[in-house]
Amino acid sequence: MTEVPELNVARPAVERAELLTWMFGRLRAEYGEKHLVPRREPMHELISTILSQRTTQQDEEIAYQELRQLGDWDAIIEAPTEVVAHAIRRSNYPESKAPRIQATLRAIREQRGGYDLDFLADLPVGDALKWLTDLPGVGVKTASLVLLFNYARPVFPVDTHVHRVTTRVGVIPRMGEQAAHRALLKLLPPDPPFLFELHLNLLRHGQKVCTWARPKCPVCVLRERCDAFAIYGNDVPSFGEKK
Repeated sequence: MTEVPELNVARPAVERAELLTWMFGRLRAEYGEKHLVPRREPMHELISTILSQRTTQQDEEIAYQELRQLGDWDAIIEAPTEVVAHAIRRSNYPESKAPRIQATLRAIREQRGGYDLDFLADLPVGDALKWLTDLPGVGVKTASLVLLFNYARPVFPVDTHVHRVTTRVGVIPRMGEQAAHRALLKLLPPDPPFLFELHLNLLRHGQKVCTWARPKCPVCVLRERCDAFAIYGNDVPSFGEKK
């Protein structure tokens, strides 16, 4: 009988926290150091992240630029929803994203009298997350991206790539992305530069190597401590497949 390896997912939290630190070092060596500098304005980050759902980065940026051609945020609120949907057509599911974007903008304007989000820098982290996730169409991933990327708050965005890599390695058991935000944050240091770099490098690794289907395990820098590799070797199944 083949001996079942001792899996990371069954180890205590302190060991899985150490595993994340090890992954951070391996991924930095592979993809480079990342510095926590805002890549775009807070409102740009917020709306672009809504557009990014199930959409490539290139199409997300095209959709955002065409959206802004409609005018300022007030003009986008007042535009017919079908016009907004047409502007963001390069983003997947524009018919559902357009009314959510308009509702989000309207809620921000009603609550803040404008579109300045810098008050989030001074709110307790939990309150800032709640304020953002109370907006229509804003989930915990979008809220976490805005808070970490723009305001260096100690939160950890979990997108589909981060979720897949950390689950396969065994940092967390299989769970939904929203639950994974809480589970991973408990294991991570409250260090925004660390969280920022780890997020970006996990995302890159998920795009290039630990893909949804046919992951490239022979070239993976994490395979020596990966649960999925320990079980399946180079024949790791697609992420949604039970094997």
